[in-house]
Amino acid sequence: MEKLSSAAVVPQLLRNIIVAVVVFADESLLQISGNSKLLEKLRVFLVTCFLFFLRSLPSVVSFANPNSSVVSFANPYSSKTKKKNKILVINHCEESGIGRAIWQLLSAMNEIPVSSIKYQVVRSLAERLIDENQGENSVALLDLNRRVLNASFRTTLSRLETAVERNPNRRDIDEPVRRGLNRVVRAAVRAVGDGFIGWGGEETADQTAETSEKLAAELLWLAEKMAVYGFVDEAVEKWASASNLAWLALSCEPRLQCSLIQISALLFKEAKDIKKGSEEEEGEEAKLREIKKKMLISWIPLLCRASNGADKPVLRSAERAYLEKVLEKMISELKEEEQERVLSLWLHHYTHCASSDWPDLNGSYVRWCHSSRQLLLLG
Repeated sequence: MEKLSSAAVVPQLLRNIIVAVVVFADESLLQISGNSKLLEKLRVFLVTCFLFFLRSLPSVVSFANPNSSVVSFANPYSSKTKKKNKILVINHCEESGIGRAIWQLLSAMNEIPVSSIKYQVVRSLAERLIDENQGENSVALLDLNRRVLNASFRTTLSRLETAVERNPNRRDIDEPVRRGLNRVVRAAVRAVGDGFIGWGGEETADQTAETSEKLAAELLWLAEKMAVYGFVDEAVEKWASASNLAWLALSCEPRLQCSLIQISALLFKEAKDIKKGSEEEEGEEAKLREIKKKMLISWIPLLCRASNGADKPVLRSAERAYLEKVLEKMISELKEEEQERVLSLWLHHYTHCASSDWPDLNGSYVRWCHSSRQLLLLG
């Protein structure tokens, strides 16, 4: 990979410093403004000026250093951008037309409104090509399916989180510390950063025609495909790490919460069945335990608070009972202190949601208390 010259690195470093300073200043102004509309308008004005400056900065850098290898907000039809995009696609799908075709279809599926007749055409074609690859029983095609679906899952998950953050109907229950960057600045940083993001990462397409529910439905479809084909591991890991989305989901509309619970239920079941490494691979076993812990901590609050759905329970009685057993098994595999963290979190949300009595992890809680008592007596 071609190294960046010092002339290209310095402007990028300056950009990063400016972003950090403005974000810090915005957080301070947010706390000071309180309910003052005048200060809030001043804050919005400063953020707007900041965005305009960052949008202008790449062009200034390019003019000052025309030989720079950093491509920012470049013409997508330029030869340089096409070459970069081609390399990025090859890295994930290998150099094959079928890989690029499936990726293009999945990307288009994200962008086309579900109300369009073209949406079902594109989705059906993508599913057909993926199924045909799987039916060939070729190692190369199976690996290609894995790469493309994993990349599409990552991209769709990122788009979903961004869409939820931008949703004006979301009830704002974020705590200042947990929230970190507020929605305005986070969306701004994502927007100005699109020029530096490669294939399979953050979103770059216009989201005006997309909705959170549509993206969640597509994410569920991708997860189901990956589960059927036997390479759902990365989806489980990504879902376990989506703690910000899980937090935002607590204040989402009930219909979106239903979709997120369905995804969580599927991936919890798949996480239970992921095989551990051999005895020599203790690192892999520790990694798997960490993934399960993060998944429990991230998504148990939503299970407690949104399982009743908009007008009926999201899961059937048998599914709810089975998922409780899955959760209990995953908790039992954690270390003592990790179990305490998960079960304390469960108890908090379970007792503070009057409309739901699920999941009932009382058995796990009693077993942990008994184990904790025995450790004290032995000590």
